[in-house]
Amino acid sequence: MNEVELNIRLYLTGTMKSWTDKIDNTGQETPQRFILNEMTELFDSLSDDDIELIRLRYMERLTLSEIASRCLITERTIRNHTNPAVKQVKEIIKQATEQA
Repeated sequence: MNEVELNIRLYLTGTMKSWTDKIDNTGQETPQRFILNEMTELFDSLSDDDIELIRLRYMERLTLSEIASRCLITERTIRNHTNPAVKQVKEIIKQATEQA
């Protein structure tokens, strides 16, 4: 599991928030809090359909082909709806790492 997949899974399960709340009691923005806040903003901006595609890909670990069959859309459509969000998650992680 790569770093992006891990962070998406932690976020979507609510684990990221509970861990961040436990370790982040300094009153200052930690890298973990930064990631949580930025991912919350990102996922709040996505449509329910886009979140569902990301959930199928990263939580259920379905292939693009399996998702396409299930949702009756093309793999290209899936990529068009999920890749921008995944790129943003990569950038969020990069920014948090640089701040640390």
